Amino acid sequence: MPDRAQWNVLITGACGMVGSHMYERLQAECASVTGTYTKPTTDLRELPSAERLVEMDVRYGQHVAEVIERLRPNVIFHLAAQSYPTVSWERPQETLETNVVGTANVFEAVRALRRRSPGYDPVVVVASSSASYGASLLNSNGPITEDAALLPLHPYGVSKAATDLLAFQYWKSDGIRSIRARIFNCSGPRKKGDVVSDFARRIAALPPEGGTLRVGNLRTRRAFLHVADLIEALIGLAQKGAPGEAYNISGEEVVEVGALLPMFEAISGKRATPDVDTSLLRPTDEPVIAGDNTRLRNRTGWTPLRRVRDIVDDVYADAAWRVASATAAAATPLPPAIRRAATLGEPRLGLAIRSLAGQHADRPSAG
Repeated sequence: MPDRAQWNVLITGACGMVGSHMYERLQAECASVTGTYTKPTTDLRELPSAERLVEMDVRYGQHVAEVIERLRPNVIFHLAAQSYPTVSWERPQETLETNVVGTANVFEAVRALRRRSPGYDPVVVVASSSASYGASLLNSNGPITEDAALLPLHPYGVSKAATDLLAFQYWKSDGIRSIRARIFNCSGPRKKGDVVSDFARRIAALPPEGGTLRVGNLRTRRAFLHVADLIEALIGLAQKGAPGEAYNISGEEVVEVGALLPMFEAISGKRATPDVDTSLLRPTDEPVIAGDNTRLRNRTGWTPLRRVRDIVDDVYADAAWRVASATAAAATPLPPAIRRAATLGEPRLGLAIRSLAGQHADRPSAG
């Protein structure tokens, strides 16, 4: 594997939560970084070097092939996905097309280029998910290992299990150096649609004295992972991962979802009274999700550096700024240098940003 300064990187899904942080992280370190997006969840104006972002829907194989042919990346982080389990119940076909067909399109593009150029030999790190384990998590007495059966419980999990197995198949059948990254519950700034970011936005929108907070199942337990730690793990796998192998990437501090509320109350200064909304309850919901990182640690030396409280601080800082900006008639954007530092997970930097977000909210309307 060449030195990182020689990497020519392609990140699919670069305007999702994980992809946007990866895109930022590698800009200053690699020879070239290109990101693709469709239906971005991140405002492109928040990202540096936006001219290196290419609109590409992974469901359309010809376009994927054209982009890979033109760029010839030597490192591909395939992160593009429909990544919401709840959405997968409503739109299973779209989920499968994006996640399964999209992954096949990436590998087919690489395979076709390798046939024409035998020396082309990229590393492809594929974002799989702990959702692939599904029912295996129900009977696990501790953090689950990569040897557990893939028994997904919702369409999203099914799509990620297929993505995972496609990566293995293309390594075995075509020698494409694919690495399967089984990502557990990850959150951070720009996250949408998970319990941490949902709590953050709802609490940020409450009045200063607090109020009622819509919640789902508070009894489930999760090993939450900061996005900055995830990025380091993915980079480590691109450098040192064994082709065809699967690696869990999990936080190591397991907490009950309800335990997040006191953390958010402490950082926000607001009282949040939980009110269970049955529409937020999933048809199936694993009681505990935690992964054993031993294989990843042994291969790369990676270890998560941030705790759950750091995740809560950073996600709330981001949410408070966004809520303040959205409600202020003349919102002032957070200085880019500070915002980018916060997204990299600097410990406790969220406290300073939360204070600045409060200053924005106090500014008088210009209109």
